[in-house]
Amino acid sequence: MKKTLIIAMVVSALCAGAAYASSPAENDKIQYLIASVENLQGAKFIRNGSEYDGKEAAGHLRMKLKKAGGRVRTADDFIKLCASQSYLSGEPYTVRFADGRVIRAEDYFRDRLKESAR
Repeated sequence: MKKTLIIAMVVSALCAGAAYASSPAENDKIQYLIASVENLQGAKFIRNGSEYDGKEAAGHLRMKLKKAGGRVRTADDFIKLCASQSYLSGEPYTVRFADGRVIRAEDYFRDRLKESAR
């Protein structure tokens, strides 16, 4: 009986998480943000002191998004929870452009989000 109750609670929690998933419009924004870093030419995504190209960075962001599950409901949630800093070290992610300019990844993604709203 106790085992059945635990299973029922787990299934309920999973269903509740699915109910809070992002809307199609928010999902499109999140996918746009990931694609924007994936397609950056000559830029490096810096995470915990190591450099990654756009494809590697996008793969990492997709993994974090998947692990975040229902906690990410909006593009803003994605930026805060997945794209701004390392979950393990707390260090902010940065982007170094081909011209040498370095900005915080959070600023990069917020700028892309503003552009997508235009």
